[in-house]
Amino acid sequence: MDQSKWFYPIIVFMLSVMALATSLFLYIYWYIRVSSGLKTIVTRFNIEPSVALESHTWVVILVLSVLVGIILLGIFTIFMYNLKTYQLYRIQQNFINNFTHELKTPVTSLKLFLETLSKHELSRPEQIKYINYMIQDVVRLSDNIGRILDLAGIESKSYQGDFIETDLVAAVESFCKTNSHLFPECIITVHNLSNNPYVYPINTYLFEMLLMNLLTNAVKYNDSKVPTIDISFDLQNNILHLKFEDNGIGIEKNQIKKIFGKFYQVGQYKDMTAKGSGLGLYLVQNIAHTHNGKVVAESNGIGKGSVFTLKLPYKE
Repeated sequence: MDQSKWFYPIIVFMLSVMALATSLFLYIYWYIRVSSGLKTIVTRFNIEPSVALESHTWVVILVLSVLVGIILLGIFTIFMYNLKTYQLYRIQQNFINNFTHELKTPVTSLKLFLETLSKHELSRPEQIKYINYMIQDVVRLSDNIGRILDLAGIESKSYQGDFIETDLVAAVESFCKTNSHLFPECIITVHNLSNNPYVYPINTYLFEMLLMNLLTNAVKYNDSKVPTIDISFDLQNNILHLKFEDNGIGIEKNQIKKIFGKFYQVGQYKDMTAKGSGLGLYLVQNIAHTHNGKVVAESNGIGKGSVFTLKLPYKE
């Protein structure tokens, strides 16, 4: 860690402690001087000591307590502010590094393919192959840019869209069928044991974005020969649970509460490193909030898969 990052917080902290110590010294000195003066007056004029001294003592103690509390609160606030600032700085740096890589990689790939096409005479099948590669890179770039724009719209509460009463079971099944080509080696099953339709007002575009991020993550962070995702519906106490259970790499216990943070990425696992921009699950949680719900994560640990549950208020 760069020591300069902690230089100013430490200086502020030391100054605050010195201010506290100085204040206490001055308050005690002032109290002793005032008490001494009052005792002299009491002795000279033969005044009842309890009348002149007791109330004054409690006032001084109260003032000291309040001022010391304020100073301690200020020290704690400064410390927490600097801690949060450093964490935000670290997360932003991590995001910049990773997202720059996410943008630079497809651009470099596009440049290489274009140079290949311009410098060499290729057969039509080879041209088609390179063109398909370039289309994939363009889609990757478009997805990353779209994710940033969508995030900005959702965070600013300016996202416009209609919320339509939709059967969630049918919507999930249709999404999985329509996008099956994106998960060719993955087994995705949808379970609805009750066989009841669950109609809920959703923004189709946002809801499909939520599904895409959850399914993509389940496949991306998976080292199984055949990634599997089980999607199930369960109604409990007027809360609809839409569960996404996978056989992926799992999540460490101390990471579960952090993974929905903005720009946050999990650490390295085996030969797998952090992937993506760190915005996917943050988007998922924001979309859930937009639908008056929330997403929670569960896992029994590394290598034991994970479960993401979308919880929505629902009354039959």
